[in-house]
Amino acid sequence: MIKPVIIIGAGGHAKVIADIIVKSGGQIAGFLDDNPNIGSQVLGFPVLGKISGLHEFTNKCSFIIGIGANETRKKIKQAYNVSWYTAIHPSASISIGVEIGEGTVIMANAVINASAHIGSHCIINTGAIVEHDNVIGDYTHLSPNVSLGGKVKIGKGTHIGIGATVINNIEICGECVVGAGSVVIRNITEKGTYVGSPTYKLGG
Repeated sequence: MIKPVIIIGAGGHAKVIADIIVKSGGQIAGFLDDNPNIGSQVLGFPVLGKISGLHEFTNKCSFIIGIGANETRKKIKQAYNVSWYTAIHPSASISIGVEIGEGTVIMANAVINASAHIGSHCIINTGAIVEHDNVIGDYTHLSPNVSLGGKVKIGKGTHIGIGATVINNIEICGECVVGAGSVVIRNITEKGTYVGSPTYKLGG
């Protein structure tokens, strides 16, 4: 029996995840959120309490983190040993040989091509393209319309901004930010924020 899903967080990102769960045939039990102003319902589903109250639902529900910040998702995952739900929009194209980790979200019209590996608790946002043989580390966020060429490797916790492009065979280390619309044509080996076409490191 498939357990109903509780979404941790109840903001805009969580709403998109709720839509994915519904459209893929899942059942939503409700939301958990620490914001006292969030109200009693979101999209018609109940707000069940604060995140710290998660334990009372662990036997009957699975969970997904509906929070966009990579470090926050990491902290929540490490704090709670629960059953994590993976949300894949029915319009996403997932090729053969693809591996997707627990708790990851694949949004509408995303394309993940053959033999790509997507880590745990990642966000592959609307219309993002992950080409063949990519390796995407845990807690990474690919924003809408990001395009990754073949055999790209991205380290844990990196955020690739809206519309950014990464050419084939590039490696990007963990905990980086690549700005919106940037073009990455060289390996990124140091943490930091990178922008431009081609990219350069801010403050570097």
